[in-house]
Amino acid sequence: MSCCGQITTIRPPIEMSSQSDVLKGPDHIHVSKFYKESKNGKFISYITENVRTLYQTFREGAYSSNNGPCLGWRETLTSPYQWINYDEALLRAKNFGAGMIALGARPKQLIGIYSQNRPEWILYEQGCYSFSLVVVPLYDTLGPEACAFIMRQTEMSLVVVEDDAKALLLLEKAPPTLKIIVAIKPIRQQTLDRARSRGIQIFSFIDVEKLGAKGNHPEVPPVSEDLCTVCYTSGTTGNPKGVMLTHGNVVAGVCAVILQMGEHRIRAGDVMISFLPLAHMFERCCENGIYYVGGCVGFYSGDIKELTNDLKMLKPTVMPAVPRLLNRVYDKIQNEIASSAIKRTLFNMALKAKEKELSRGIMRRNGCWDKLVFKKVHQAFGGNLRLMVVGSAPLAGNVLTFMRCALGCLVLEGYGQTECTGAISLTVQGDYVPNHVGPPVSCNAVKLVDVPEMEYFASQNTGEVCVRGSNVFHGYYKDPEKTAEAVDTEGWHHTGDIGMWLPNGTLRIIDRRKHIFKLSQGEYIVPEKIENIYTLSQYVNQVYVYGESLKSCIIAVVVPDVDVLKQWAIDNRVKGTLSVLCNNPQVKELIMSDMLNWGKQSGLKSFEQVKDIYLHPDPFSVQNGLLTPTFKAKRPQLKSYFKPQLDDMYKHLD
Repeated sequence: MSCCGQITTIRPPIEMSSQSDVLKGPDHIHVSKFYKESKNGKFISYITENVRTLYQTFREGAYSSNNGPCLGWRETLTSPYQWINYDEALLRAKNFGAGMIALGARPKQLIGIYSQNRPEWILYEQGCYSFSLVVVPLYDTLGPEACAFIMRQTEMSLVVVEDDAKALLLLEKAPPTLKIIVAIKPIRQQTLDRARSRGIQIFSFIDVEKLGAKGNHPEVPPVSEDLCTVCYTSGTTGNPKGVMLTHGNVVAGVCAVILQMGEHRIRAGDVMISFLPLAHMFERCCENGIYYVGGCVGFYSGDIKELTNDLKMLKPTVMPAVPRLLNRVYDKIQNEIASSAIKRTLFNMALKAKEKELSRGIMRRNGCWDKLVFKKVHQAFGGNLRLMVVGSAPLAGNVLTFMRCALGCLVLEGYGQTECTGAISLTVQGDYVPNHVGPPVSCNAVKLVDVPEMEYFASQNTGEVCVRGSNVFHGYYKDPEKTAEAVDTEGWHHTGDIGMWLPNGTLRIIDRRKHIFKLSQGEYIVPEKIENIYTLSQYVNQVYVYGESLKSCIIAVVVPDVDVLKQWAIDNRVKGTLSVLCNNPQVKELIMSDMLNWGKQSGLKSFEQVKDIYLHPDPFSVQNGLLTPTFKAKRPQLKSYFKPQLDDMYKHLD
């Protein structure tokens, strides 16, 4: 079937077979090809000399946009987006910041926010920057105990909250330092009384703006070395860690990505949808990038189930995304075509034709296959997308290729960490090959270091990913020990991720050093913690918990306790050898049920509970290569040894 319509061809800005430079020396340090000084070991920190803080980037955007639309929202799911322009946003932000100063806040003080994405989030953020205050986000997935810990550690006296429910949660765990809550939405009298009884005042957001407008508080703009945010990462064990990032860190991260995108970069006139949590640096960097260039941001209505509705109304040109969302889109399409041979054939033909176009650098959504097969997909995203950036967890290659074909726009995949502000590496426009995260961006260098206990060696182009650059954080808040563990004396941040250099100079993430992994929905799993709980079951001798970042659940290989299981078999008149018993569904149900009970009693969350198990009759041992001489599990070897069983379990769960 021939295809018609206007064609856009992506010209790769660098040689695709050699996407990063390697500095001379034994460490094989890879740097960006998009910044000429990278070869001399220097990193980009800014694009324009006089724009080096997030206070300055926002004002630069106001100028570039000629006071264009800035922040958009909708009152109901049937109403259109309404907007405030840059000048109004700047004035309201300044007033809100001045209001916080009038309430007793002082420059360099840490100010909390506990809210979903909405325009007031940005007014608060820019209000903080107008007076050199530091942004500290709180968010639901941290849990109430972690939020209380953050407020205590930062000695927080003022927090902005979205609504009554969030105000109540804070009041329940409020430390003595908390004196003021600023509420965006109305608060019930009952909550006001409760706060008053604890010596806490509650003000409305609008009243704080009015208070600031009345006063005469000159702005106190930050410098690039000043702290911009303390962003807490949900700790996998113990308390969360507060990542200290400066204005210079964030500006460097944003500028490096803009520089790499070249002619496809974000610009004035772009419209971005905001739905990923502003409490995370991925979304913060994307939004601050848009404000820098004078684009505008429309906020989703607050219900993720209505995201398609918001997208169709907003019609964004730019969208940050996460694998979980894209996996859902892909799965929905697969389910739709599964029942019809004709639909399946058409889909496969369309995908093949579009993949062929991708390989030739052709990007469009007006060809015959787009109109016939993929129209529903790009319309579901508003029909106007030209750029999508995917981050936060690995994306399966087949899903990435599908999205590139179906959306007919540039889809880039990045790899980053909160400790490195945002992106560490990013795929390059024109590279249509999936299953890697591109070369380093120009604000940092990347090297791999040996992890001998896991048999990863830098000489074989594998090892722990280490990052040094102008985007690397300034330590964990009030935690010099953890900081020293994460950043070495030469300034290299050890990410804990295991990477592999591909022959073309791009990076692939292949493992996790501390045996911590992330599920597709972004939840962290500590397998050893779960294994220790499951071995409390009388039926379990050994257990190996396994998960993949492309999957939403975990599974396990269990070696039963021979004596206990044999006794159970005798008591219940179940015959057979240990191997036969391991294949008995009744035995599997018994053991898995007991494991889940122990998990529940021990406080495991639902995503930390296994969804399937495989019973194995032979113990893991030093002799069979599955344990170290100190009897610790050799996880890469266990994964390799049980690969068929693990694949089979996931196949049935899918």
